[in-house]
Amino acid sequence: MLDKNMKNIKKCVVKRKGHLEKYDEKKVHASIYAAALNCEHKEEFAEKLAKKIMKKANNWFKKQAKTKDCINSEDISNYIIKSIKDRDIKLMYKHHLDLS
Repeated sequence: MLDKNMKNIKKCVVKRKGHLEKYDEKKVHASIYAAALNCEHKEEFAEKLAKKIMKKANNWFKKQAKTKDCINSEDISNYIIKSIKDRDIKLMYKHHLDLS
């Protein structure tokens, strides 16, 4: 059930602790970018990868949002993990999730 402050937000995310947030593509971008940099990739590569994965995640989220009021953050993370091909970046992204 959405609380009254979130009713008009179409892109709603249920976070791990149960609270709701508006979907923020910048968070997706930042986490992918950071994971790539932590794997010692160059900034240019990290930026391209982050934009590519963010775009895919945004499209996936929009499709999910057509049938659901809110999307679980774990589902978003799992989609992102499946979208990352580089195993080191994937591992770094997973560890980032564990620490946050």
